[in-house]
Amino acid sequence: MIIDCDGCAVRGVACGECVIGVLLGAPAPVAPADHDPEVPSGAPIVQLDAPERRALAVLADQGLVPRLRLVATPSRRTPRDASDGGVVRDAG
Repeated sequence: MIIDCDGCAVRGVACGECVIGVLLGAPAPVAPADHDPEVPSGAPIVQLDAPERRALAVLADQGLVPRLRLVATPSRRTPRDASDGGVVRDAG
């Protein structure tokens, strides 16, 4: 599973209640003046494998962390990768 906060439809609204924001911290806003101030920018892409997703589900089931709130939207740009300066974190 790849989590790209830049492509999340509920970004800004749900960041405080999402496991990614809790574990990695919500990204500091770094955006142009016309950008919505409620939506943080500059978030990393996080990659979680099956055991990591199961571990997060167990923690969420016990109320220790919030659930993943990602609502993916269709990409409006090409995916980021290491060659273009995008930040990718492998959580494992």
